[in-house]
Amino acid sequence: MGNKPLDDAQIINSWSKNVSAWTDAVRLGQIESRKLVTDRAVVEAVLDAAPRTVLDIGCGEGWLVRALAAQGIRAVGIDAVADLVAQARGAGGGEFHLASYEDIAAGRLDLRVDLAVCNFALLGKESVEGLLHALPSLLHPGGQLIVQTLHPLVACGDAAYADGWREGSWSGFSADFTDPAPWYFRTLESWIDLLQSHGFQLLRMQEPLHPVTRKPASVIFRARAAA
Repeated sequence: MGNKPLDDAQIINSWSKNVSAWTDAVRLGQIESRKLVTDRAVVEAVLDAAPRTVLDIGCGEGWLVRALAAQGIRAVGIDAVADLVAQARGAGGGEFHLASYEDIAAGRLDLRVDLAVCNFALLGKESVEGLLHALPSLLHPGGQLIVQTLHPLVACGDAAYADGWREGSWSGFSADFTDPAPWYFRTLESWIDLLQSHGFQLLRMQEPLHPVTRKPASVIFRARAAA
């Protein structure tokens, strides 16, 4: 990545280059933490909220939409990467649309749902802040948001425990992956402040444990849009 500053645009560029590798990794069960812990954890978190309609923001190749649709939930997936949306549509099992976080922030998404879910999809800074600012307008009264993301205490590594951009890595993934996306690190406190400052009341925080390492595989926030 050279000396280019890390930013939101590089995230989309990276994912656009890794569509096939990512689709294979998800569909062939190549990501251990997802297979053992995090996929089930986010599905259970959504089902516990008992929504009739769900918007999966940053849906990727569409696995979560398909899993929720199989439970009788009307699920709609959106992603900013056209080739990922094409993969999702090709597999069927739900409704998928091409839309960026900036599109949502600008009010270009015309729908209302009971619950929005962001599963390891809030990787940037400005794009995430703009998305969260607009999200309450996409939710029915009393609507909820579920966010699953890397657990800050585990993902921090040896770096300082402070908000800021980090270089990406495909460590643990196949050699098919290239040009890892940067991501914006937030502390646990910053995640909670981010939700509350954009009109969400935190209802629950969960820390799913990896069965082998016994460390948090992720953190899940469940919040309700303020009236």
